[in-house]
Amino acid sequence: MWEYTDEVKEHFLNPRNVGEIEGASAVGEVGSIACGDALKLYLKVDEHDRIVDAKFQTFGCASAIASSSALTELIKGKTVDEALTISNQDIAKYLGGLPKEKMHCSVMGQEALEAAVKNLRGQSAPAPMPEGEIVCECFGVTDTLIRGVIRENSLKTVEEITDYTKAGGGCGKCLDRLAEILAEELGQAPPKAAAPARKLTNLERMHRVAKVIDEEIRPSLQKDGGGIELVDIEGQTVLVSLRGACKSCPSSLVTLKDFVEKRLQDAVEPGILVKEV
Repeated sequence: MWEYTDEVKEHFLNPRNVGEIEGASAVGEVGSIACGDALKLYLKVDEHDRIVDAKFQTFGCASAIASSSALTELIKGKTVDEALTISNQDIAKYLGGLPKEKMHCSVMGQEALEAAVKNLRGQSAPAPMPEGEIVCECFGVTDTLIRGVIRENSLKTVEEITDYTKAGGGCGKCLDRLAEILAEELGQAPPKAAAPARKLTNLERMHRVAKVIDEEIRPSLQKDGGGIELVDIEGQTVLVSLRGACKSCPSSLVTLKDFVEKRLQDAVEPGILVKEV
């Protein structure tokens, strides 16, 4: 499990400004449920261009909820231009820090704010995905986002790119492209082609599956009174047991295939199958 600060725990357990604003001045939406994280930010702006209210709806882990909560607290009372100076590092700092593997949650907050301001100013309609070349198909991350995050956070390694954007955290097919983009941004010679990615060992697969279930899938199901337990892993077949409301839900098969199995395929390995026991 990750080590979370007291501030992160507080904003996760008691998030501020959850919900939507009727008649919002602007809405910014980033991410997608299919990719594991999604955030919708609502702004109410007065005639002096000051943000008088901000609310959010999010789908994601504890860090995503805490980062969204922190963002709304940081921007309320500020002018729009003042709010735009807030970086993902400011969001993380407000929370007393985030695990490096969860920095992408603070980046998502900054993206949502930028999307909402564009919507406010009529520059473009809010869109779930930024423009650019899709580099990471597992999480829908573009080169535009990757390059911006590298510059704003002075990233130096591909591993840091994954921590801040999730790119490369799924099947791994985009790792070579991430290395190329990093080299371009750092003004370095392009890296030599890497050897094909090796297959996961059974131990690695089990560790990654357990991590995704513990940090993303189970918390999401618990919001609706359900739950899930990892029973065993046989090769690429993941055996689980549904709990609570999920157990008796007529849509349990849809939950297993369209949510649990799809999420594990994206985050761990494309060939994963999920069965209930």
